[in-house]
Amino acid sequence: MGFLLGAGVGYVLGSKAGRARYDQIMRTYRRIADHPAVQGAAGIARAKIGEKVGEKVRRR
Repeated sequence: MGFLLGAGVGYVLGSKAGRARYDQIMRTYRRIADHPAVQGAAGIARAKIGEKVGEKVRRR
């Protein structure tokens, strides 16, 4: 989901600023998204969301 949001924002900003700016935005986004600290935080967030979803499913 975050990737799609980042790609969408990058596309809109890039299309207004030109292809070179779009490429720059996407390189920056990918560098941030691929950073180990960001990957770790995303994994923790996914686990927490999975726990919450699991709780709701069990309650039904």
